Amino acid sequence: MHKKWEYQECDEEKINDIVNKFNISRLLATVLVNRGITDEKEIQVFLNPTRKDFHDPYEMPDMKIAVNRIIDAIEKKEKVIIYGDYDVDGITSITVLKKFLKQCGLDADYYIPNRLTEGYGLNKNAIDLIKSNNYTLIITVDCGISAIEEIEYANSLNIETIITDHHEPMDILPKALAVVDLKRKDNKYPFKSLAGCGVVFKLIQAISIKLNIPENDYLKYLDIVCLGTISDIVPLVDENRVIAKLGLKLVQVTKNPGLKSLLNISGYNQVNSNAISFGIAPRINACGRMGHEKEALEMFLTENIVEANNITQKLNDYNLERQKIEKDILDEAIEMIEKENCKDSCTIVLGSDKWHHGVIGIVSSKITEMYFKPSILICFEGEEGKGSGRSIPGFDLHDALVNLSDDLEKFGGHEMAIGLSINKKNYNRFKQNFEEYAKSKKIAEIVPIIQIDKIIDFRDIDCNTVKELDLLEPFGEANRRPIFAYKNLKIDSIRALSDGKHLKMTLKDGNTLVSAIGFNMGELSKEYMIGDKVDIVGMLEINSFNGKDFVQINLKDIMKSY
Repeated sequence: MHKKWEYQECDEEKINDIVNKFNISRLLATVLVNRGITDEKEIQVFLNPTRKDFHDPYEMPDMKIAVNRIIDAIEKKEKVIIYGDYDVDGITSITVLKKFLKQCGLDADYYIPNRLTEGYGLNKNAIDLIKSNNYTLIITVDCGISAIEEIEYANSLNIETIITDHHEPMDILPKALAVVDLKRKDNKYPFKSLAGCGVVFKLIQAISIKLNIPENDYLKYLDIVCLGTISDIVPLVDENRVIAKLGLKLVQVTKNPGLKSLLNISGYNQVNSNAISFGIAPRINACGRMGHEKEALEMFLTENIVEANNITQKLNDYNLERQKIEKDILDEAIEMIEKENCKDSCTIVLGSDKWHHGVIGIVSSKITEMYFKPSILICFEGEEGKGSGRSIPGFDLHDALVNLSDDLEKFGGHEMAIGLSINKKNYNRFKQNFEEYAKSKKIAEIVPIIQIDKIIDFRDIDCNTVKELDLLEPFGEANRRPIFAYKNLKIDSIRALSDGKHLKMTLKDGNTLVSAIGFNMGELSKEYMIGDKVDIVGMLEINSFNGKDFVQINLKDIMKSY
């Protein structure tokens, strides 16, 4: 697929100024300038944030109301239940709030809806169960903002509700006692992109300020908050970066038995955003996806390392099971795409009554990545369909569903990822309307863009300079790994690895040899030959082999030099 290479315009004056003031490499300074991080204070916070760099939690909407009500519940020893989501963000949110409230003398319970039987968010059956157990206060975490009817129902049963969420609200807010959500139109908080666990962290910070609890007694939860923040693919800038950067330091020395055990089994030598995103998060998410949502939470709540190890092993098994199911669905989806000629359409919508609802979101993500089209996969059980979708940059998937809401029973999410419920009789109509909507937005004109930070040469790729780029960690949404272009290289060797799946190259820049690896690019080994002159783009990384470090370029694209 053709990709557009876009080069950042380098402001040499600003780059030189940062190099001199902070004694860092030009490569690192260039990336900072490209990210718009040029102010001295801003650079300091970005590279070395501290506990003083958090915003005032009381600037958040309804925070004062929420804090006062929770303190009242603590003092009266009320029956309080935390209602959360089944993904990493939800699990970490419940963990942090439950542990903190227990520390304050309130042993709150929790409720996580089963993904396969209940779906996302509040539901009336769960509220009935909560009422029958005489709970007087529900605190939602990572959900609740779209539960208009459910909150009304809770109110009718004399159950008060505090919503803490980070998803987009509807045109009207639920009539809860407090709605702490930074996406509210009346929000004045300086940062609007906290994850659900980030909102919970601000809640416990606010309670701590009101009760004069020492900073360390809530900052100690940043290891868990960091997991949810990185895993939920929120922008890792501003306060999210402070959470993630400080939290990763705590993850390395965590006292949480469950997190320790999970780190051990994940097999990552270095604790960074990669270890969280690809080692920790999939194992936690696998629990919810496979219908065992409570076990991940119990792993974080236990103080017993033996119990933690036992649960972690279960998580690992669930993840292996999830991977197998995911592969089967992906293979079937690709077969359907070929059969239905979806490659010629603007969107991909597929449905089946054989698929596992908990896994289709991951498959949708892979389909979108493979074909560069918005995709929605729907699992039917009788007449009811539950779907997950993923989008491409430049196409707002949530807006699309707002415009097509007459075809749907229920939906939620954001620009890049959604969940929905649909009646089977509306499936074909929705599929057609979704395609027409995408065409009206001229989606066919959107091409993948690779944002290139700098054109480099052999002087930029020594190990020390590349290692210094780790100061930009943690990487994630809005703080991607820097991508560089290297031009006019001569192919010295080229071959496919792993049964033709990956590409391995050695490239020559004069007398300098450059190693490159292209994951899932094995087919290109047939298009290029030794001696060809090429331009490449990719990420710089350190590869350690036989006790020696060397620079390797992780390829994102390649083309012949002109």
